[in-house]
This record gives sequence, structure tokens and C-alpha cells, in this order.
Amino acid sequence: MAKNDAVVKVVKDEGSWGWVLFMAWVGAFVYFFSLDPTFWGFFLALLKSIVWPAFVVYEALGALGVQ
Repeated sequence: MAKNDAVVKVVKDEGSWGWVLFMAWVGAFVYFFSLDPTFWGFFLALLKSIVWPAFVVYEALGALGVQ
């Protein structure tokens, strides 16, 4: 029986981008909630803060003339 002493080291370095994206989401949520600080405004701000990057990409592509 052969002994296999292979060691595999997995390095994941995704923490910094995750933090940046999380802070962008929090900032978007605070911005949208400040526009309508009501009960329903809270839920709409949650939804808007989730999908705002799609609108940014759409507008950026439109400004570049890629459609």
C-alpha cells in the first residue's frame, strides 16, 4: 500500500472585493431609503439597492454607443 503525502494548499483572496461591494450596496440602500423614509420605502430601497448595478451598466453602455 503506497502512502500519499501530497499536500494541497488552497488560497482564496476575495475578501477585499467582497468588502468593497458590500459597502457599495449599503451606500446604495442608504441613498434610496433617504429618498423615501417610510415603511414601504424600506422595501423599495432594498430592491433598488440590489439591482442598481444593472442600471449603471446599461446607462454606461448606452453612453458608449453599444446597443
